[in-house]
Amino acid sequence: MYIAVSLLPSYLSICRMEKKALRGGKTLPGKATTTLIAACFITGLFLCRRILPPLQTEKSSTLVSERDSMTSPIDVIQQVKSTREILQSLDKTMTSLEMELAAARTGGGPAPKLRRAFAVVGINTAFSSRKRRDSLRQTWVPQGMKLKKLEEEKGIVLRFVIGRTATAGSALDKAIDEEEAETNDFLRLQHVEGYHQLSAKTRAFFSAACSLWDADFYVKVDDDVHVNLGTMAGTLARHRAKPRVYLGCMKSGPVLSQKGVKYHEPEFWKFGDQGNKYFRHATGQIYAISKDLASYISLNSHMLHKYANEDVSLGAWLIGLDVVHVDDRAMCCGTPPDCEWKAQAGSVCVATFDWSCSGVCKPVDRMRLVHNTCGEGEAAVWHVPL
Repeated sequence: MYIAVSLLPSYLSICRMEKKALRGGKTLPGKATTTLIAACFITGLFLCRRILPPLQTEKSSTLVSERDSMTSPIDVIQQVKSTREILQSLDKTMTSLEMELAAARTGGGPAPKLRRAFAVVGINTAFSSRKRRDSLRQTWVPQGMKLKKLEEEKGIVLRFVIGRTATAGSALDKAIDEEEAETNDFLRLQHVEGYHQLSAKTRAFFSAACSLWDADFYVKVDDDVHVNLGTMAGTLARHRAKPRVYLGCMKSGPVLSQKGVKYHEPEFWKFGDQGNKYFRHATGQIYAISKDLASYISLNSHMLHKYANEDVSLGAWLIGLDVVHVDDRAMCCGTPPDCEWKAQAGSVCVATFDWSCSGVCKPVDRMRLVHNTCGEGEAAVWHVPL
């Protein structure tokens, strides 16, 4: 532990030096790197001795004063908590620097100044879904100044996410442009819309969102799902200290090899013999990932493989990383009476939908009913400390 902590300042200093060199189009000479490592290592040891208590030998431990031996359990707990917070902060700093180095190595250059946010919520929608969007605007998605206030004061950004048609300037594109001028709640992607392109659209969403907002979390939700924003924010906030977290209702369904069936996986052979199941991944109606994971997807989007099913693709991108998978069943409540009973019991749901429809069945007609029955109330989000 002592050696690891002493090496962290060295590693961070080298990262910063290498980033500066890369921006200038240079690389650090071998001798300079060696000298720098040695100097930073010594500095790290010095800082480590200032921060952490020195190791005691068996002989010296017998000479500990009575005052030191009377250290209270509360003091020990506080010291452990303080050390954990320091390590978590260093972990986040290291990850951020590594992301910036990766961008510099690929010629990305320094990142532009981004707008700060707590959570960016991308609502996946289609050209034909105007009525669905309006049903959300009339229930849990604020409009106009309320939408702007939510973003500015609570850091919660809500956008309907849509790409473009294969034909530039088509009637469908113009209709979205007109709707955007009216509502100002869209995030347009450089992506050609299509049912079989959902994995690519998800990848494009995280890349676009990371290029515009510096958020703690990035959330994807479908436009036929009901969300309680206050409960969602509180749920995300509880996992804020984790550097790499993936939240949703985790599942492991069968890999469907038969052609013509819904959710058919053409690359089923990659998952083993027929009859196997997928690895654990969040169901696609709603899920959230932390900043580091969204940045990872953004930086590596050009080489992330897309499977037939969007939720499987995201799970595949994250399965090999050091990620905390959070299975939160409040993110997949059923429509009334399920979410109603849970709300009455004090367990308000984050998200509500029907499994049989992969969303709220007949959402245009029923979203208001779900909202009135299972909604947390418009003021709830303002009482959540973020």
